[in-house]
Amino acid sequence: MADLDADFVVVGAGVVGLAVAERLAARGTVVVVERDEAAARETSAHNTGIVHAGFLYETGSLKHRLCLEANPLVYDWCDAHAVRVAHTGKLVVALASEDIDGLDRMEARARANGVPGVRRLTAAEARALEPNVAAVAALFSATSGIVDQAGFTKSLESAARDRGVLFAFHHTITGVQRGEGTVVVHLRDAGGVESSLRAGVLVNAAGHGAPSVAALAGLSLDGDAARGLPPLRQRVNRGRYYDLVTPEFSRAVSRPVYPIPSGASDVQRHQAQAGGAGVYLSVDIDGVAHLGPDTEWLPEGAPLDYRADDTRRAAFLAAGRRFLPALRDEDIAPGQVGYRPKIEAAGDTPPDFLIFRDGAYVHLGGIESPGLTSALAIARYVEGLV
Repeated sequence: MADLDADFVVVGAGVVGLAVAERLAARGTVVVVERDEAAARETSAHNTGIVHAGFLYETGSLKHRLCLEANPLVYDWCDAHAVRVAHTGKLVVALASEDIDGLDRMEARARANGVPGVRRLTAAEARALEPNVAAVAALFSATSGIVDQAGFTKSLESAARDRGVLFAFHHTITGVQRGEGTVVVHLRDAGGVESSLRAGVLVNAAGHGAPSVAALAGLSLDGDAARGLPPLRQRVNRGRYYDLVTPEFSRAVSRPVYPIPSGASDVQRHQAQAGGAGVYLSVDIDGVAHLGPDTEWLPEGAPLDYRADDTRRAAFLAAGRRFLPALRDEDIAPGQVGYRPKIEAAGDTPPDFLIFRDGAYVHLGGIESPGLTSALAIARYVEGLV
């Protein structure tokens, strides 16, 4: 339309917003609006960088379907754009006999979800892969891996710029006016200067800020049953990490190692209540091992403080000793801090991604793990909506 400043405005330059912008650039002009000074400064930069396979999620959910679709896309993208990625595989381990029931449930979910390359391992087979982990049984996921998340997000930004996408960093949304087939987005930059963009579609990929943008667009955060719109409120769950820092343990494992939560007969319900899978062992793209994240629900409006502290040392040491019994206090040090934007769910129902279109507005809510893995498939899904 000739009177538009852009065909699409994407709010949020995290990994998902970047993937959406790059994809939509083939359909028209795109402007990305980001409140930070550069791309991927929040959730996209504070995570494990694991390429997930898709068996941790409710069968048929968006998390399941988009993660499963995106898993091979991540490897293809990284190969094509010179991004470091490692096909490490992943172990889900039973560390005691009482964990076998949970492992059985996890295996059944993997089969139901159609995840390729998943096989059951005996204790000896698990030890052959990870000699330092005392597993009594395990699942091996061959399609899981590790990606350089910083390199991945930079490659998406670069590809988006090559397609002509424009970026407005240090800009916040102050208002949204929705019309018939158009939307006007009001902005304010770091110096207080106000401006506006008239676009055909607004895609809200603002992460933790998604509910605020939705409210500015006139959507009720409690949902609108008459219009078929779901509740949009989100909760914040903090996850801390500890790094394994001594030579004896910094390379204790060569792939992510997840525990079955101790005493949890239904892993999905446990994750919904706790806010995450629990402390596990991961490795980054350089092969260095980490513990975490843990889970902590934050009150509404709590600030997102990314500074590390040492308040969870005892808990992390105990969690780490489940995998590595010889782990000592001096072997760990505080690592990064991340925050999960979670859709509020009823009871202990596992929350899913929330993606829908309402006229000229597209909402992406609750984009937590496996959001990094799923980004390319989310972008295709959004392309289908618009």
